[in-house]
Amino acid sequence: MSVTARPPTVRLRRLASELKRARKAAGLSQGDVTAQTRISPATLYRIEKPEGRPQMRTLLTLLDLYGVGADVRSRVMALHEGADTQGWLRPYRDALRDEYNAYIQFEAEAMVVRNWEALYIPGLLQTEPYAHAVIKGHLPNATPEDLEQRVKARMDRQEVLTKKDPLELTVIMDEAALHRQVGGPHVMAEQLQRLEATVDLPHVSLHVIPWDVGAHPGMPGSFVVLSFADPDDGQIVYIDSMANDSFLESPADIDRYGGIFDDLRRRALSPDDSVALIAKTRRECTRELETA
Repeated sequence: MSVTARPPTVRLRRLASELKRARKAAGLSQGDVTAQTRISPATLYRIEKPEGRPQMRTLLTLLDLYGVGADVRSRVMALHEGADTQGWLRPYRDALRDEYNAYIQFEAEAMVVRNWEALYIPGLLQTEPYAHAVIKGHLPNATPEDLEQRVKARMDRQEVLTKKDPLELTVIMDEAALHRQVGGPHVMAEQLQRLEATVDLPHVSLHVIPWDVGAHPGMPGSFVVLSFADPDDGQIVYIDSMANDSFLESPADIDRYGGIFDDLRRRALSPDDSVALIAKTRRECTRELETA
């Protein structure tokens, strides 16, 4: 197998993840695999690390041994075909099953996440009623079961903030996200109160860009920059839009979005001033409820 010295691509990471998950689902350890095939321990380690793209015959041997179904086999083969290609663009229509699951996994594996949100409260800081209202607004024709699944997935994501070694999260959001009445004033009051509580989380930094800043480089849309513990893994930029979801990983894209994030942070309020603005907005929302 050929081993690449550059950071693994998004597809290569996904390929490694799919193969590792299939091995565990089959109840096999890495030692079991090497004992039942001619695949060396070093090769299997590099495949699952991931440090390289497996040869086709090695891949087919693993898929046969793991007894995967047709859907998984098709997905793995597609990932293998483009494993050395940087970037990943997929249609939004099957987000929860495929690319959204990919993002969730990258988020769970990341050490640092930098999230810019132009219109909404970031998913990792959303309350369940707010998440329900957001998803229902995005997908008005979703079935109750689909809606419930998507809300649960969003709530489960938040475990990265409470695990033993929690994710280091820096959030910047536009003030517009504080005033948009997602779910109505009751939901917003609860959501804003949740944001105020983030001041108690040492691994979360929250910034708000106030309206009086005017035009800024984040206005075209939201994005996330993910960094991992192993510097050899590189970084990933994730962009979620109505047309598609994009995973970017070229040095030029990483530098561009990292630079935009740094620019936004310079324009944003400090964490203390941001929380003060959030508290002020919540009080206004509460007064609206009391006078309704």
